Amino acid sequence: MRMVAGGPLLVEGPVDLEMPDGSVVSADRFVVAVCLCRRSKRYPLCDTSHRRRIRTNPESS
Repeated sequence: MRMVAGGPLLVEGPVDLEMPDGSVVSADRFVVAVCLCRRSKRYPLCDTSHRRRIRTNPESS
């Protein structure tokens, strides 16, 4: 396992993650990114929602 500062927990896969309600989420990748910020739409798997979004203003060209 490896923790990424401001990001996910990286775990060698494949893994089965047991959720608090007893359900199981399976991931068969070589490295699985587990969300720690709970912003992911794919929680408990990370979808990089923790990253800051930089919006460009098309009016300021």
